[in-house]
Amino acid sequence: SCRKGQTTAIIGSTGSGKSTIAKLMLRFHDVSSGSILLDGKHIRELTQRELRKHISYVPQKAWLFSGTIADNLRYGNPHATDQEMRHALSISQSNFVNDLPDGLHTPVSQGGTNFSGGQKQRLSIARALMQKAGLYIFDDSFSALDFKTDVALRRALKAQTDNATVIIVAQRISTVLHANQILVLDEGRLVGKGTHAQLMASCPEYQEIARSQLSQKELDLKSLNTEKEGE
Repeated sequence: SCRKGQTTAIIGSTGSGKSTIAKLMLRFHDVSSGSILLDGKHIRELTQRELRKHISYVPQKAWLFSGTIADNLRYGNPHATDQEMRHALSISQSNFVNDLPDGLHTPVSQGGTNFSGGQKQRLSIARALMQKAGLYIFDDSFSALDFKTDVALRRALKAQTDNATVIIVAQRISTVLHANQILVLDEGRLVGKGTHAQLMASCPEYQEIARSQLSQKELDLKSLNTEKEGE
């Protein structure tokens, strides 16, 4: 269960099934068994339009459309004001737009090839935030960001999505540390569920990911910090 006001993170190695879960929620694929419920209703009972108006999704590969930055943001909200767009850009740490000569009206090449990987990810996140959704899905959407930007973005995101359900798919453990619950996948199977501290005590697969990405000093410090946050 993923509840409103909480963040659920999904972590695992490449090919473990993380993105598949996100695609099942959007009905890019249908489940072969079991069911997915949105507010207690089976998603198969909803039209795709009904389902997707509740969900704002940032795909694994950041993609921008040709036009301008404002055109891209308005895909999330066709009637957005400049102030609303600047607010979304601020949350997504896309303040670099303010330094561009044309600002919101800066041209965007097809696919966003005139922006760096990190800039494309941040603009894709800003576009997703333009839609007021009940569920936000970020599919490995922070991978091109440096750690400082990642932390600042997630902190701002938490305040913006306080009344929504947030699902973050990630390979980087620093991105999922402070989630309310973390799901650990291995070859399509759920092998662990809990907070960072709980998984460090009980899930070998999670421990292996943590040790491969963090030094012992970082492990000790982050475990202490997450325990204090829990208190």
